[in-house]
Amino acid sequence: MATNIGMMDGAYFVGRSEILAWINSTLHLNLSKVEDACSGAVHCQLMDAAHPGMVPMHKVNFDAKSEYEMIQNYKVLQDVFNKLKITKHIEVNKLIKGRPLDNLEFMQWMKRYCDSVNGGATNSYNPLERREACKGGKEATKKAVQSQSSSKGTTAASKAQSNHNSRRNDTNAAVNNVNQSGKSSRPSSSGGPAYDEQITELKLSVDSLEKERDFYFAKLRDIEILCQSPEIEHLAVVGAIQKILYATDDDASVAAEAEAMVSQEAKEVDILSPILEVSEERTSSETQKRKCIVNHDFDTAGVTTLSPRQRVSDASDVHCSGSPLMTY
Repeated sequence: MATNIGMMDGAYFVGRSEILAWINSTLHLNLSKVEDACSGAVHCQLMDAAHPGMVPMHKVNFDAKSEYEMIQNYKVLQDVFNKLKITKHIEVNKLIKGRPLDNLEFMQWMKRYCDSVNGGATNSYNPLERREACKGGKEATKKAVQSQSSSKGTTAASKAQSNHNSRRNDTNAAVNNVNQSGKSSRPSSSGGPAYDEQITELKLSVDSLEKERDFYFAKLRDIEILCQSPEIEHLAVVGAIQKILYATDDDASVAAEAEAMVSQEAKEVDILSPILEVSEERTSSETQKRKCIVNHDFDTAGVTTLSPRQRVSDASDVHCSGSPLMTY
């Protein structure tokens, strides 16, 4: 059973049309866009189809319009994930915004997971009956039925219209040919499903580019904050980084100047290193000399400050010890 699926998994290469067909056939809905399922109610029922009876459908709101109501649906979904020990992270704040790319990626994961449960078989599942327990579930079912019936009526009307046109073509072939050529030369004002699909693909591309832009901008902002730290802002390499960050033109000379700043500091360090070693040696020798002078002065001062009685006692100590200097 797949719970954690990598971004390079084949599940994330499933097209939008296939995802919509899977949702509509499984739940007997008539969604036209993947982001129409951003309220979270569809996700809850898909999990109910994969694990019948696991989802408390009476807590699911198919009529959720506000972000607060949508979040309640995702709380129900998260509780189901916890019961099934599914570790998939739900990015609720992104999904409730209705962004096409985020909703498509999460729905692709849902399809991959549901397919891994019993091979995706939901033959005994009755989505209409289960949806009646939800808030707004009956209205969602009615909308789906009405849209399906209207699409069937449109198809029947188009067939009747084509039969009527064929009869007219039998009587007025020349006139109809001229009219048809004129109509074919004019672009379609309504656009059609092809244009809708192109618009959706462009939206997905824009969302992907925005996410990539925000990612790299955050990285550059972190580098800028680090360069402003008082401990390192005086370094030449930091100045070189800031020079590249704040460059307004895409000029190769900026990078060359930054490299020159770093190399110049390296040369200065190499020149100053012998001088620093000599100065350290001189400082240590002078410190030793000061210590010797201080010790000598301290001994001399100690001798001169002795009292006459101390000197006599010292002499008597020498006499008692049998020193040849004190013999007569």
